[in-house]
Amino acid sequence: MNHRPILPLMLLMTVLIAVFFLLNLLLGSVDIPLRSVCRILAGGTDEPVVWQNIVWKSRVPQALTALVAGAGLSVSGLQMQTVFRNPLADPSVLGVSSGASLGVAMVVLLSGAVGGVGLSRLGYLGEVALSLAAIVGAMSVMALIVYVSMKVRGNVTLLIIGVMIGYVANAVIGVLKFFSVEEDIRAYVIWGLGSFARVSGDQMLLFVGIMAVLLPLSFLLIKTMNLLLLGNSYARNLGLNIRRARLLVILCSGVLVAIVTAYCGPIMFLGLAVPHLCRAIFRSSDHRVLMPATLLTGAALALVCNLIARMPGFEGALPVNSVTALIGAPVVASVLFRRRKSEIDE
Repeated sequence: MNHRPILPLMLLMTVLIAVFFLLNLLLGSVDIPLRSVCRILAGGTDEPVVWQNIVWKSRVPQALTALVAGAGLSVSGLQMQTVFRNPLADPSVLGVSSGASLGVAMVVLLSGAVGGVGLSRLGYLGEVALSLAAIVGAMSVMALIVYVSMKVRGNVTLLIIGVMIGYVANAVIGVLKFFSVEEDIRAYVIWGLGSFARVSGDQMLLFVGIMAVLLPLSFLLIKTMNLLLLGNSYARNLGLNIRRARLLVILCSGVLVAIVTAYCGPIMFLGLAVPHLCRAIFRSSDHRVLMPATLLTGAALALVCNLIARMPGFEGALPVNSVTALIGAPVVASVLFRRRKSEIDE
């Protein structure tokens, strides 16, 4: 397999992130000139107050959330595909996203039925409750997966158990929907569509701060993931504790997914597609290349999806999950087809 120049591609991805981030600040339902955006970012107060509020309270938090969430989900997807050696593995494969969804469903769908007050009416307090419920649900499933991974040897068995946990969570959610009022069901469905717009203020700072710690820590597993690619027998002969290594990678991936899902809802596709996209672009299986490449590419693609989701002419924003699948799937499919064709030609 021929390696492409790594540094120029990394620099290109970094430049693309900067460009897409700036476009996220410029474009939207309200057009703000580039000069005004630069003055607002520099701390100027001469621009209209409405523009200042749009930039600081809406567009900057959305862009930062999309950048960090895309990076986290992409790195998590790469870890899952490596530890399970399965190209279809993604961050939701172990049921962590379903656990977060179940936590939110328990709070949203039961709040109206039991307490008589729908959570969607509580404003900021309701958003905080949603985030906490998602974290508790995701971490509960994560704890169960960690326990099972200590008892089960085979990756396939653990993968199947994770899928079954997801089915059970979805079944419970279906029962809760059946006994809930229409307003609460609508609030839950909107949360399930995924959005980078619900994180703002102190929540955004906390989310970005947590991910800024978790993402660098995930790079400590690069050597472990490269050894896992060799197969269990070779990795064991090289001194790797397979069970401990698998547990660390799964735990890191699960925590990344849990935090992103808690703040942004279940964002699909990025974790599955971006690692394949990076393997095709960089033509490398070395995680010393793939980890930073996946992080940068995931951040750039998430910014593009967020930009398209709130294109000028739309009232509000389109569901992020719809945009990620519609925009990303054809791109990844074309890259993989080209890669396959080049391998055949060689």
